[in-house]
Amino acid sequence: MQIHRDYSQPFFSGRRRKRGTWRWLILYVLLIGGFLFFVDSQFSRLQMVALQAVGQAPPPTPFASELATRGMERYTAGNLLDAANLFSQAVSQQPGNVDYLYEYGRILLDLGGENVNYYAEAIAVGDQAISANPNDPRGYALKTRALDLSGSPEQAIPVGQAGLNVDRNFAPLHAALSSAYLSIDRYDVALQEAEEAIRLDPNDPTSRRIYSYSLTWVGRSDEAIEQLEQALALNPNVAGTYFELASQYRVQAQRVEDSMLAVERRAEAIALYELVLAMQPENARAYLRLCDAYFEARENARAEDYCQEAVNINPEYAAAWASLGQSQYSQRNYESAIESFDQCIATGNDDHDIRCDYIRGLAHYYLADTPEECQTAWEVLTQTVNRISPEARVDTNPVYTNTVEGLRLITVSSNCTGFQGRALPTAIPPTAVPPTPIGG
Repeated sequence: MQIHRDYSQPFFSGRRRKRGTWRWLILYVLLIGGFLFFVDSQFSRLQMVALQAVGQAPPPTPFASELATRGMERYTAGNLLDAANLFSQAVSQQPGNVDYLYEYGRILLDLGGENVNYYAEAIAVGDQAISANPNDPRGYALKTRALDLSGSPEQAIPVGQAGLNVDRNFAPLHAALSSAYLSIDRYDVALQEAEEAIRLDPNDPTSRRIYSYSLTWVGRSDEAIEQLEQALALNPNVAGTYFELASQYRVQAQRVEDSMLAVERRAEAIALYELVLAMQPENARAYLRLCDAYFEARENARAEDYCQEAVNINPEYAAAWASLGQSQYSQRNYESAIESFDQCIATGNDDHDIRCDYIRGLAHYYLADTPEECQTAWEVLTQTVNRISPEARVDTNPVYTNTVEGLRLITVSSNCTGFQGRALPTAIPPTAVPPTPIGG
């Protein structure tokens, strides 16, 4: 048989070539799609590799352990804000780690001395620690202390008691309960709890600080000073201890009859405030306390400088405006004093320092050369009397007596003839006054 080939057709079949082309095209599309999927799923890693190749990659995120270590270093150096920020990051990475939660909460409690909003955060951290491990006493101790400092000691005590059911030998629990009992005037129980805290852990500075509070309330001020000195030696990085010890020194300086000892104690208080500023140069509270200490030493011009620095740092610091006005008034700069007292009232609202009322009224009196000034002085001093509670209107209250004396001076002033013969408030028989707690 003879085969006839049509030589006008290609030697190789076109169908086979078309089928092979489609296979390669499909394979190419699959490869491109797979590559794009890989790039999309690994974009962050590939981006980091590319940035590293050109030297622009950001530093890697530290592990929680590294953040906590750096936080403790900042805390030891007295930088509480940085320490809190680092521990906050560590907690965000490991929200169930009670070690990190407890240290973070304790730093928040220290920061609460300057801003009470931190106490609410500490309560939340305490709740988080309890939820993470209900059998760990640290969460209960943290929440007990935070509730007490936030003004809820009645709520704090049941939390502390629940913590004791977990571990009765955890010293910070007893210390936190001591402070809470002191807040509700249970002095005997407060002393017992503080003593138990120190027995369990003599090296806990917070327990010694809290023990000093109870000692102060029962009149054992020398022992309170000793406890604060030991607390400061155990942990010199907490500003609150410096403020409390300095306050004790200043109170002792006012009470002792030995003038040399008074000078020594006041100098020690000033040195402590200076140490706070060495740790925290922008601490407005330390500047205010230096102002007050120098005012007590009758160095009024120096006091004014420190108060001015305090309001420069924090223009909303009502107490600093009050002390600034007082120092200006003592130097007979009545116009500036009135301006400072007005700022005190504007920043302190209805709960402002009473000095901003009665000393402001006296300043208006000394400037009174017109009936209008006399009227202003009379109104301000009268408002001050109305602010003083009836039981505090006694001759032993210097605010009350100075206010009444200012009103009396107006009635006999030749510049205030329209006020002659006006009736003055009369003192109410004195009642027992409770002891004054220590301040910072």
